[in-house]
Amino acid sequence: MTLPGGLRPWFGRLPVVTRLVLAVAVTMSLVLTGTAWLVYWRVQTALDRQLHDDLAAYRHSLDRALRAGTALPPGPSGSLYQILDTHGRDLASSAAVGHRPLLTPAEVDAAVHGHLVRRDVGSLLPITPDTLRLQAERVRAGGATRVLVAAVRRGHRDEALRELLAQLALASGLTLIAASYVGYRTARAALRPVERYRTAAATLADGAQNLRLDVPADRDDEITRLGHTLNRMLDRLAASAARERRFVADASHELRTPLSLLRAEVDLALHRPRSAGELNQTLRSVDAEVQRLIGLSNALLDLEELGSADHLTRTPGALADLVGTAVAPHLRSAERAGRDLLTDAADTTVDVDTRWLVPAIGNLVGNALRHGHGTVRVTATVHESRLRLAVTDEGPGFPPEFLPRAFDRFARAEASRTSEGSGLGLAFVQAVATAHGGTARAENTGGGATVTIEMPC
Repeated sequence: MTLPGGLRPWFGRLPVVTRLVLAVAVTMSLVLTGTAWLVYWRVQTALDRQLHDDLAAYRHSLDRALRAGTALPPGPSGSLYQILDTHGRDLASSAAVGHRPLLTPAEVDAAVHGHLVRRDVGSLLPITPDTLRLQAERVRAGGATRVLVAAVRRGHRDEALRELLAQLALASGLTLIAASYVGYRTARAALRPVERYRTAAATLADGAQNLRLDVPADRDDEITRLGHTLNRMLDRLAASAARERRFVADASHELRTPLSLLRAEVDLALHRPRSAGELNQTLRSVDAEVQRLIGLSNALLDLEELGSADHLTRTPGALADLVGTAVAPHLRSAERAGRDLLTDAADTTVDVDTRWLVPAIGNLVGNALRHGHGTVRVTATVHESRLRLAVTDEGPGFPPEFLPRAFDRFARAEASRTSEGSGLGLAFVQAVATAHGGTARAENTGGGATVTIEMPC
């Protein structure tokens, strides 16, 4: 429904239910008005046709009698006649007419000149007495020109039309009231879930936790889909809040120890005068703890960014170059340790986010060099558009009880793999794999440990 420009602001300020009811009422009014007009027009046409046929038949019978010079026949009930000369003088008429002229001088002149005159006397509304429908024509009788006027009463026809109008008005009014009521109830029922959602959202704004909207599972309409969308939004908000709480908890847990060590080193240095060598040793210790804090903070921020990112920036690149870039920083460490660092990458192109995948591979290589023994092998293959990256060492492997929680944040084994690191390396690797739509797993092979990343590429 299109509204005039001046009504749009007013209409837009009304409640939704009121707007819907008004729209239904206006639309139904137009439909009912059109329907009532069509019914009225059809009935009026039928009644007028019958009245016209009666009047035409009566006029023809009067015409024949007048031309033949016989007595004028009686017409239908309530019929009238009048015979005028060319000057409009009454020569003969029905008793009910008397001597009052049924035609105006202009109509008499038109009939004398050969025109068929038709006219209604009286109106349907407001009600007037003596309503007639008449026809007048020129007639030659006895060598003279006469004007023959035939008329029938419209009382029954007008009464039927007035009754029809009253019934149509009553039926249309009742239908409009019923349609408006049904529209009101339907609008209230349709918007009731929206009001529940609004109330639930207000409760959430007041600090409620783990709130979910009660959405019917057996429906699939616009309101239900809105509820599912809001629930997904609430899930994401809850996940975001959980990540924030976890980030704060993790940071508090892991930063406490290096900060305490820093405080202890500084207090110890300030406890008594120190030599230059002692101060240098203290500064080196402080620097080591600061570097550890920086690395820990960066790792936590990377995990948070990976967990909250909606999508990655995938770019095509050569798999061999990607693996080479990840391994290159660790070649000197492997050489100093007298260990081999071997790579075997397929000659193909992959579509991944190198910003995250390169440091993830580097984490695995660094862990293998730091905690494992023997040769470290990095294998990268692509099969059916899935990338498989595996880093294997020849060390003692993971303790069996550690494997189920190997990718948890700050998880550390009780054996050789806990000498260094923050416990976030494998958590970062899993976050990168998950962000790419893949998985990461850790396992013990016959002669060492293997960590594998699989993802679509």
